[in-house]
Amino acid sequence: MFYNLLYPLADVFGPLNLFRYLTFRSIAAFLTALVLSFLIGGGLIRWLRSKQGQGQPIRNDGPASHLVTKKGTPTMGGLLILITLTTATLLWADLTNRYVWIVLGVTLAFGAVGFWDDFLKVTKLNPKGVPGKIKLVFSIAAAAWAAWLIAQSSPAPLRYMLAVPFFKDLLVPLTVVGFVAFAVVVMVGASNAVNLTDGLDGLAIGPVIMASAVFGLIAYVVGNTILTNYLYLHHVPRTGELAVLLAGLIGAGLGFLWFNAPPAMVFMGDTGSLALGGALGAVAVVTKHEIVLAIVGGLFVLETVSVIVQVMSFKLTGKRVFRMAPLHHHFEQKGWAEPTIVFRFWIIAAILAMAGLATLKLR
Repeated sequence: MFYNLLYPLADVFGPLNLFRYLTFRSIAAFLTALVLSFLIGGGLIRWLRSKQGQGQPIRNDGPASHLVTKKGTPTMGGLLILITLTTATLLWADLTNRYVWIVLGVTLAFGAVGFWDDFLKVTKLNPKGVPGKIKLVFSIAAAAWAAWLIAQSSPAPLRYMLAVPFFKDLLVPLTVVGFVAFAVVVMVGASNAVNLTDGLDGLAIGPVIMASAVFGLIAYVVGNTILTNYLYLHHVPRTGELAVLLAGLIGAGLGFLWFNAPPAMVFMGDTGSLALGGALGAVAVVTKHEIVLAIVGGLFVLETVSVIVQVMSFKLTGKRVFRMAPLHHHFEQKGWAEPTIVFRFWIIAAILAMAGLATLKLR
C-alpha cells in the first residue's frame, strides 16, 4: 500500500524514492511483522487460552510424555503468523503484483483449511479434526486454482515448463494438465510436510524461516535480469516482489518463535503449518524452483518420508522401521531431550538450505 501511495509522489518529495527499493521494503515488512507479533502475541495467546479451555487435544498414539508436557497449551497460534504476515505484505508490497496476491491467497486459503481443522479439534475435543480426505480436497482445489493463475501470469516461454537445477538451459515441457497437477503436488505436498514436522516446540518454524530466507533471495534473483543472466537462471519478471512477502513471513515466524520456543506458550496448529507450507510451495512454483524446494526443505521431506516408510513397512511386513513416526518422535523414543532434537534438526535444515542456495551457482 505504501509503495502504491507514496512512490508516485517521489518526483515531488525526493526521499519517497526510497519506496522503490525492494531491499528497503523487505526490511520494513520484516520489522513490521516482527514488532506487530510482539505487540499482539501475548493478548492473542490469552484470548486463545480463554476460548480453548483445555488447549489442543493430545493424540493418544503420540509420545506418552506429551500427555503431560503439552497438555493445556492453546493451539491456532498460526493466526499470529497470518495476521502479521498479511498486514506487513499489504503495507509494504506492490499491490499491483499478481504473484503477491496469488501467494498470499494460497497462504490464507491453506490457513483457512487448517483453522477449520483446529477449530473442530478444540471445540469437539477430538484430536483428529476435519477428515483428511476433506482437507485434501479443499487444499487441492485451492492449489489448482493458484497453479492456473501462476501459469497465466508467467512469461509464455516458461508457462508450462519445469526448470531443472544444475543445468543452464534444461526445461522440461509439460502439458497444461501436467503443470497444474505438478504444481498441486508441490503446494499440497509442502503444506502437509510442514504439518508433519510441527510436532515439537519450535521444530517447524525454524526450518520454515530458513527456507523463507533462501526463497526470498531466489525470488529477488529470478526477478532481476542482470542477476539471472549472470547466474544462467530463467528470468521470471516481477517475482522480486515476493521478497517483501517472504521477509514479512520471516518476521512473523521469528515473532511466533518468541512464544513457541520450548516450553511453548502456544502451538501454531494446522492454521499455521498448512499455511506456511503452502506459501513456500507457491513461491517455488512461481520462481520455477520447485525441485530446489525439495533440497531447501529437505528436513520436511525427511519427516514425510519417515511416515511413508513406517506405514508401508508395517502394512507389508508388520514391522516398524522407526520407534515412532514422524522422525522427530523416533528420537524422542530413544531418549533425546526435546530441545536437543529441535536444535539438531535446525542444524540439518540450515545445511540443506545452504545446499539449495548453492544450486543458484552450480550450473
